Amino acid sequence: MLPRGVISAARAAQVGCKRSGFKLSSVFANTCVSSQTLGNNKQIRWHGDAPGPDAPTVQLTFVNPDDSETKISARVGETLLQSAHRTGVEMEGACEGVCACSTCHVILEQDMYDDLLDKMEDEALSEDEEDMLDMAFGLEQTSRLGCQITVTEGMDGAVISLPKATRNFYVDGHKPTPH
Repeated sequence: MLPRGVISAARAAQVGCKRSGFKLSSVFANTCVSSQTLGNNKQIRWHGDAPGPDAPTVQLTFVNPDDSETKISARVGETLLQSAHRTGVEMEGACEGVCACSTCHVILEQDMYDDLLDKMEDEALSEDEEDMLDMAFGLEQTSRLGCQITVTEGMDGAVISLPKATRNFYVDGHKPTPH
């Protein structure tokens, strides 16, 4: 019988891989092997829950709460939250990307929002994401959670707005540091 922590870690890794939007190839303890097929039928595999530095990139623009803009190179296959944390964009993500808060709330342009919905199962947000968005500050028609959006090649040039504030029910002012 495996120790309790090992089973929990494997389950956490499995959930993290499924959430990322990749095809799940295997799960072992805290490591998942995921893959994504790009438009040119080239398949890229990553170990862990985010693509490595060899992943293709797209240019994104974040509109910050003070209306300044931050342009970043986001890796195809990572979430908007992971991209923001990796590049220093001030997106909170108090739950560290497990869809358990609304602090990675983003507001998308209508076309991008519609494109993402068209590619989703049932063309609708998950119930978990809808529940978390109900708690978001400054909710808009095109609001989503950054931890639930996987960067794709089709997002090149997209503009993503951050709300003026967030509601963090964990600890007021708690901002996790990415690892």
